[in-house]
Parts: sequence; C-alpha cells; structure tokens
Amino acid sequence: MDNKWAADHLQTIRTLMERSAVYRRALAPVSIFVGAVGILAGLAGWAMGIDTAGAFAVYWLVVSVGAIAGALFLVRRQAVKDGENFWSPPTRRVAQAMSPALSIGLVAGLVVARWFGQVKDGPDPAVLVVVWTILYGLALHAAGFFMQRGIRLFGWAFLAVGLALPTSLAASCMRFFRFDSPHLIMGIIFGVSHLAYGIYLYFTEPRKNEA
Repeated sequence: MDNKWAADHLQTIRTLMERSAVYRRALAPVSIFVGAVGILAGLAGWAMGIDTAGAFAVYWLVVSVGAIAGALFLVRRQAVKDGENFWSPPTRRVAQAMSPALSIGLVAGLVVARWFGQVKDGPDPAVLVVVWTILYGLALHAAGFFMQRGIRLFGWAFLAVGLALPTSLAASCMRFFRFDSPHLIMGIIFGVSHLAYGIYLYFTEPRKNEA
C-alpha cells in the first residue's frame, strides 16, 4: 500500500511538472479576465455608492462568483484545446490547496452580509478588504506548491499588501491619492494586480513556433 501511494504521489508530481507550461499559458487569459472584472467592479461599486458593510460583502461575493465562473470557463476551454482532462488529479490538488483560505473568505463575507445587511452603522468595509486580501494571498501561496514559483511570489505580494493596509502609512497614502473608497481599493488590489500579472505572463510566454 505504501509503495502504491508513493508511486501515485510521484506520478502526480511528474504530471504537475510536465503541465507547468500549460498552467502558465492558461493563467495569462485568466489573470487578464479577472483583472478586468476587478477593475470594472471596483469602479461600478464606487459609482453606485455601495458603502455599507453588508451591501459591500454581497456585491463583492457576487463579483467573485462571476470571476471564478469565467476563469473556470477559460481554463476548461484551454484544457479542451490542448487535449487535457479539465478536472485532473493535479487540478484537484491545486483546488484542494486553495480551498481552505478561500472558504474562510467566503464565510467571512457571508457572516458580514447576514448580520450587517440592513445595518447602516456596521463595520468598516475596509476590514473585509484586509481579510480577503490576506486570505487570497494564502490561497495563492498554497497553490504555488503545485505550480510555478511565480504564483507563490504573487501570493506573497497579496500577503504583504494585506498586512500593510491597516498601517497608518498606507492610510495616509490612500488619503493622499484619494483612494478612500473600499471599492477602488479592491479594484486596485485584485483588478490592477491580476491585469498586470496576466499581461506579464502573456508577453513572457514562449510561443510554440519558438525553438
């Protein structure tokens, strides 16, 4: 039984290494899509004046569901194009690695939406921004152990930003640049970062016709 488990584990690692290029190629359009959604959602939330914690939580949970659905569609299309199995054992490993942190973020959003949905003087929505940023960084860092090193670095960037947001220096910078809306902060953290990362992946991805 132990030998079989070790063989299966080694096969999974080998498959992950072989498909790292495929994952990297799939991440470019996914990151660009998620970035565009994040930027548009941040601007829309700011323009609509969704300022209570409950409404903020509901709004961004809906946005995240849409972004995840679109990302899964793009990944599945890439898998079909490359003749790969979409829900393969390596893909399940990545999903399992990310699920704890993402689940905590989902629960946090649902709790705020449930208890402060109709409350005008609830907690500052910026608290959710901090929590979600840190948890998303943890999710990316966990996924990075089954993917390329860049994902872990991307996760560390989210962790650093999330930990820096509550500091007085970050607050002063946001006031200076007039990014006082949590929607605009979400658009920058999740939108601009993913868009930039996707563009970087797109232009650094080796083309098939390159030797």
